Amino acid sequence: MDGHIGIVACSAEGAALCYRTICIEAEALMGPYAHPEISLHGLSLADYVACLDRGDLDGVAALMLDSADKLARAGADFLITPDNTIHQAMALVGPRSPLPWLHIAEVVAGEALARGFRRLGLTGTRWMIDSELYPETLAACGLDWLRPTAAERDETDRIITEELVKGVFHPESVERFRQVIRRMGEAGCDAVVLGCTEIPLIIGEHNAPLPVLDSTRLLARAALRRAVGG
Repeated sequence: MDGHIGIVACSAEGAALCYRTICIEAEALMGPYAHPEISLHGLSLADYVACLDRGDLDGVAALMLDSADKLARAGADFLITPDNTIHQAMALVGPRSPLPWLHIAEVVAGEALARGFRRLGLTGTRWMIDSELYPETLAACGLDWLRPTAAERDETDRIITEELVKGVFHPESVERFRQVIRRMGEAGCDAVVLGCTEIPLIIGEHNAPLPVLDSTRLLARAALRRAVGG
């Protein structure tokens, strides 16, 4: 059993939601107040943003590996990062990592298949939307996808990077995400990927026009299942 989860944090809000989900949902599997051992390490979000702005995935990978090494020394058995955007560097991280990782896009794709979805709308930061992270993973599973328009991408990226990562939640920003998701449904999507780990702070099954694939909580649940042996 891989009982010790290592969380490589990027943004505080995303990492906190992931950690909280593991701890709260563990009770159903482990008993009152129980959860697996968890260690978390995070370098400055500014360091990640600087690398992403200059397209430096080697730099992103170096930051992730720095945290991975520290978490390995802390005794973690495997690693997760509740940040979709930096998963772009995972191909560079995996071969050099001291520990195995769960991959957020693979977890989301698995859930989409299990629930019978066929075409997924993608939401997230501009770095993630412009990447092939989800398209490649979804295509490998026989799933179709739709990116937001350029205007939608820019506006939702602004909401994520200027509001959500700072714990700022405006009703008009919630409605803007709902508009984007509604249009994706009109374009044939049967579910939407909340492909930034802060989006679930304002959008969920209770208010989204489409079924949601909450990448943060799905990754947390996958880590919890692994930690408790299935």
